[in-house]
Amino acid sequence: MPWDKAGLTWTLSQRRVLLVLLALLFVLLSVRYALHPSYVSDPQPERPARFDELADRIDPNISDWATLAALPGVGEKRARDIVAFRDESKHYAPAVPAFARREDLLKVKGIGLAMLEGMEPYLSFPPPATTTASAPTAHP
Repeated sequence: MPWDKAGLTWTLSQRRVLLVLLALLFVLLSVRYALHPSYVSDPQPERPARFDELADRIDPNISDWATLAALPGVGEKRARDIVAFRDESKHYAPAVPAFARREDLLKVKGIGLAMLEGMEPYLSFPPPATTTASAPTAHP
């Protein structure tokens, strides 16, 4: 079955329209790149450029109840319970944070897995303490 070559080719006016559209797209993308150049380093730095300016996560070990109440699903009563638990924990172990990891929040009455899942993107916890054992030094 022979192919009809006239049906597979573009006419001169169709090619011109396509060329104009491609030229406009190229100009639009060139202008956009010129106005908004960006460079993404590879690999990404460990700390973003504006890391210290961003305060989108809170530490439940140092936040007041009003800040904790702003978390999704927490509310005023639960926030006050978190602060009360934290203060009680400091009474027994002042050097140890009450909430060293996210699962520690489950110890607070009324906080379950569903609530913890909702709060997790907004929480930050202290880095784990590293213990350095010093080697005994020999005295001459």
